[in-house]
Amino acid sequence: MAKLLVPLVMLGAVAGSHRCPPRCLCPAAAPNPTLLCARTGLLAVPPTLDRAAVELRLADNFIGAVGRADFANMSSLVHLTLSRNGLRRLAPGAFADLRALRALHLDGNRLPALSGAQLRGLASLRHLILANNQLAAIEPAAFAAFAATVEDLDLSHNNLPALPWEAVAGMASLATLTLDHNLLERVPAGAVARLPRLARLDLTANRLRALPPVPGPPGPSLAAGGNPLHCNCELLWLRRLARPGRLESCASPPPLAGRLLWAVPEEELACRAPAIAGAAADPAAVLEGQPLRLGCAAAGDPPPALHWLGPDGRLVQNGSRRAVRPDGSLELRVATLRDHGAFTCVASNAAGEAAARVQVAVLPLPVPRSDGDGDAEAGPGPSDMARAGGNESRAAGERRIVAAELTASSARIRWLPQRHVPGIRMFQIQYNSSLDDSLVYRLLPPSSRSFVLRDLAAGREYDLCISALYAEGATALPTARALGCVRFATAGGAPGCAALPRPHFLGGTVIIVIGAAIATSVLVFILILTARYKAAAARRPPAAVASVCSQTNGTHRPPEPEPPPLPPALPPPAPMGAAGGGARGLFPSHSYPRRARTRRHGSLPRLDLPDAAPTLRPSFGSTHWMLESTV
Repeated sequence: MAKLLVPLVMLGAVAGSHRCPPRCLCPAAAPNPTLLCARTGLLAVPPTLDRAAVELRLADNFIGAVGRADFANMSSLVHLTLSRNGLRRLAPGAFADLRALRALHLDGNRLPALSGAQLRGLASLRHLILANNQLAAIEPAAFAAFAATVEDLDLSHNNLPALPWEAVAGMASLATLTLDHNLLERVPAGAVARLPRLARLDLTANRLRALPPVPGPPGPSLAAGGNPLHCNCELLWLRRLARPGRLESCASPPPLAGRLLWAVPEEELACRAPAIAGAAADPAAVLEGQPLRLGCAAAGDPPPALHWLGPDGRLVQNGSRRAVRPDGSLELRVATLRDHGAFTCVASNAAGEAAARVQVAVLPLPVPRSDGDGDAEAGPGPSDMARAGGNESRAAGERRIVAAELTASSARIRWLPQRHVPGIRMFQIQYNSSLDDSLVYRLLPPSSRSFVLRDLAAGREYDLCISALYAEGATALPTARALGCVRFATAGGAPGCAALPRPHFLGGTVIIVIGAAIATSVLVFILILTARYKAAAARRPPAAVASVCSQTNGTHRPPEPEPPPLPPALPPPAPMGAAGGGARGLFPSHSYPRRARTRRHGSLPRLDLPDAAPTLRPSFGSTHWMLESTV
């Protein structure tokens, strides 16, 4: 008996060692397959893991990287712990097969960043612990796989200067968000309000000077101590929630520095309306086509936000020709006559707003005039931009840029030759629609005097400027010089219909012509066949058809006309063996119908025709009678 037990024990040990990696514990009493490999000195994920395991603990080892195949086919794994391993690298798709995983612990490692591919496939994840790493950046797509299921997100003790708040705001089931001990400087307004199930938010020990209001009461439990808060009227909501013992303190303004927020009276949390210290244009006057910068400085508590209104009273938006800088200054890359007038700088904060006007002078370019010798000289006068709306017709020598041959989708632009300035390398055309700030550029050779703009929108106004690019050192002029601008409008098209380009129209016409030619050819061919068939039918002789009387079994048909009588036939020869009067005397000839036999499509011989005549075989379309005589 003992001899039989020894092999069985050894076989069980071999089978158990195959399922349980070396140095790991696999409790047999556990209800689900569990692998306990913590603190075993592992340098990598064991390749002999039980792929049916439900829980795997690999904490406190020396695993520096996780590969794509380390956790492959472990679709039943629910809990995975990789804490305190010094982990530096996660391969893309390392957890792609862990569709049932609910808890992932990656705290206490050295991960520098998170990308969207590293956490792909975690469709059931509820707890993600990434504390005590070296995270400095997180891609917005990193949380996409489990945004709808995650309930606990821990990113504390990292180096995060910012967070993908849009991705975080989409976590509808998030209940705990831990962000303490990072480098966060800002929390967007409304980001926390979009988390309906949030119960705890920890923002301790960051660099936040302001906090947006959180929903409540009851609202989430908020911890924001250790931040250099600027205590003013924007923190009144937090002061009303504060209780003795909370750690939120003021770092500014100086009268409140170092004081706990809950101990500051509400009347001391005040704001100061903005005041504009100065606003000016640099330079104050420019020629059209040149750049211009408008500066504005304002002070207030909290620092006011700056925005600009154009001469037409509309809010200035960032585009290809205009841009508002982070410091509040407005840059006009290409000034036009529409920019002539007063811009308004508006500064606003929680306490109010202030405004200041800045005058901008945009001078039209001089228009060259030709004398009798044909030489052009520059003279003052309005440019085409000032009067391009009407597209008035004037002499070609009095206009620098002309928009002609205007259609719904094209326009021809002409400009004067620049013979008085040598060294031109090329011309640059830039234009945009009045409804779009995106500029379109074209570069033309120096010999060009006109250019056709195509693919324009129907019924729109366009602003176009032309600049001449000069060779370095050829003249004393700058490298690029604006020649002038013009405004023109394309012809209006039918609503909802776009004018087809000419090649498309010609292509459709050719297709229609070819189709008509093919149809005509087929019709003529049919007519010819019909005529030939009728001519052949007319030349064919009619077929001779004999009239016969037909009768079917038991069916009565009306009598048909009798055929013409046949010529008298020769008397039949006397039967063999007849004596005296022959058989006619002994057996008088008497025939009567015994039975009707039908013969279809047969023929009867003609016995009355001479032998030389050809034998005719009349066809019968019906049955005829064959009479049998009884001798």
